[in-house]
Amino acid sequence: MKIYKLIIIALCVISTKAIAQQNINELLAAGVADTQRFAESYIAPASEGLVYAISNGWFNNAKSLRRFGFEISIVGNTNFVDDNRTSFKMVASDYENIRFQDNSPSKNVPTVFGNSESQTVVLTYDDPIFGNQEIEVSLPGGIGSSEANLIPTAFIQASFSPLKGTQIKARLIPKLNFSDASLNAFGVGIQQDLLSWLPGKKVLPVAVSGVIAYTNLKSEYDFTATNVVEGENQQMTLDVNSMLYQLVVGTKLKIINFYGALGYVSGTTKTKLLGTYKIVGNNNTISEEIVNPISIKNKVSGLRTTLGANLKLGFFGINADYTFAEYNSASLGVNIGF
Repeated sequence: MKIYKLIIIALCVISTKAIAQQNINELLAAGVADTQRFAESYIAPASEGLVYAISNGWFNNAKSLRRFGFEISIVGNTNFVDDNRTSFKMVASDYENIRFQDNSPSKNVPTVFGNSESQTVVLTYDDPIFGNQEIEVSLPGGIGSSEANLIPTAFIQASFSPLKGTQIKARLIPKLNFSDASLNAFGVGIQQDLLSWLPGKKVLPVAVSGVIAYTNLKSEYDFTATNVVEGENQQMTLDVNSMLYQLVVGTKLKIINFYGALGYVSGTTKTKLLGTYKIVGNNNTISEEIVNPISIKNKVSGLRTTLGANLKLGFFGINADYTFAEYNSASLGVNIGF
């Protein structure tokens, strides 16, 4: 009864550290609306940051591959979570059945990236025999260290140039299966040299290209066998989609090139708590049975600016860049071209 891994799906993606544990039975007893309202604010930095994280690394140069050229890359990204996203203001009046012990109107409580200290609240629930009952519940704390305030992602990525100045791109995280969780991602994109058909483009000192790319990430965590709370088919799912629109300008040197980019990212995340949950009161009687209690959808959008460099030695290349956005990020790519 004392284990509840809230938003474990997102944490499977962003960290190997376990989140603070909590009693799902008690939280759901406060009502689905209160549980969802808390979860929306608690996981917001993870879900928003993931949209930015999976949008990174789509380009490593403003120059285009030669026609019929092929490049395969291993791309690693790290998004940084600001301190102002490690907590959120929880207003007691926004909740029907949850209040603070000292009846404070509001307090700052940790998000998923906050400290590990939990806040104790008083929860009111309806017992079928004894009527309204109050219990004290510890809200989940965060993962609790500055080193964990990162959202890392990594992809295998390939680019092919079927036409002059055009690169078709694809990326993949093969499906990873754990004992009770799974994760996979894919993406497709295109990078077009915007000067490729202009006469005399070879004498221009810079390359200019446009990038449009889509990425999808899915993860599932099945915790039915953990017996956290009575019920069936209990799982959490995470579905993240992102679209990237980017204008890239860079040098056209043979060995080392520098590039800068201005772009826009938009996306959605859907987090769901699925299955059947039997809520048990203090007298061990089942007071309620809830099906598919939580569905959280977030929309994210914002501008981003990237500065980077690419070093190419024969068929081998390496690039690094930094992106300024709502969630800043650093990317490193190792590229092999043919």
